[in-house]
Amino acid sequence: MSAAATPRHAPMTAGLLRGIYLPRTADALAFAMSTYGIPLLVLATTRSATLTGLAFALEWVPRLAAFGWAGAVVDRRGAAMVFSLASLGRGLALAAGAILLYLHPSGPVATATVMVLAATTGVLTEFSYIAAETAGAAAARRAGTRAHRVQAVLLGIDQTATLTGPALAGLLLLTGPPQMLAVTTVLSLLAALLALRTPPSSLAPDRAPKGQASAGLLTGWRTIRSLPALGWLVIGLTLSNLATGFLQAAGPVIVVQHFGQSTTAVGLVWSAAAAATLVTVSICRFAIDRLGLWPVGAACGAIGSLACLAAAQAPDYLAYLVLVAVLMAADGGLAVVLRTLRSRLIPPEAFGSTLSATILILLLPFPVAGVLTALTPLHALGHVITTCAVLQALGLFLAFARLRTDPALRT
Repeated sequence: MSAAATPRHAPMTAGLLRGIYLPRTADALAFAMSTYGIPLLVLATTRSATLTGLAFALEWVPRLAAFGWAGAVVDRRGAAMVFSLASLGRGLALAAGAILLYLHPSGPVATATVMVLAATTGVLTEFSYIAAETAGAAAARRAGTRAHRVQAVLLGIDQTATLTGPALAGLLLLTGPPQMLAVTTVLSLLAALLALRTPPSSLAPDRAPKGQASAGLLTGWRTIRSLPALGWLVIGLTLSNLATGFLQAAGPVIVVQHFGQSTTAVGLVWSAAAAATLVTVSICRFAIDRLGLWPVGAACGAIGSLACLAAAQAPDYLAYLVLVAVLMAADGGLAVVLRTLRSRLIPPEAFGSTLSATILILLLPFPVAGVLTALTPLHALGHVITTCAVLQALGLFLAFARLRTDPALRT
């Protein structure tokens, strides 16, 4: 690197650390602890696989309903404000939940509390996530040809949070639900404070397009349709997410009731998956430089599909842990491809709305996975995983077959 290049990149790196990476780290850890911890909390409180699946669905349905509003609000008010307020709201909700569970550790009040927490934190988390993604995409655009490196760092932060969050939630749950929720509260409030330093993402608030949530989603949908590379990748990943979503929803039931492990072992599955994903993300940063987006994405899709098929026949807990880790590592590589395409192709003035529409489509399988978990007997979970794996393989094969000659994935 030349001496002239150093002053130019050093301020950019420092700005990314303060305004993007640090708030993203605190929010991602709070996200992981609440997303993976609350279903564990439900299973520990109620001992019911059905309620665990329903809680997972309840956690995701309000999130999906919030996406249209989230994208429109971010485009209109700016990422920093939405990021800070959403994290603050989640922290207050978690604090209230911790107090209620301290006063009522079991019974109907405890069950109602964790169910309401699932819905409330789901909505607020998606607002903060959309805002954080919008700010990250703006930073990637400013990085120019280094956009995929910024996206890889952001994904690395998410996976590091997923590495530590579920395990931390499981360990804290052993000391009591209020303690777990209290730590998540602190992380949410820290994210709210750090988000105040997040730089502007696109338009100034007074110049941002105004409109209702439905208009924002319509704008996002039209943008996706005008970008075939993004559209086909979203279709493939949506089918893939049905498999990963079902493994996530059914994970507590599979690990605790089928393999006879503890709730901490559930967190270890996702922590191992996050560790494997971190390695994959690091490799993908350099592989995309040398090979391009399409070969890396196609390879990750093939590996993930095979791992999911094998997970349906896992003979024991260790094999299940390894196969889920491989699946999620491959999914992490696909996420780098998707994030890079989003930052390259989506116009800045419509990024929040398009991001909302994109993620809304991608996450539709998650509440379906929760309902499937609630309705599927324990002995039939393997058959459902196999079916999901077949759909995953078919969707990714069709997507990358159509994208093989698309110029957007050739660089």
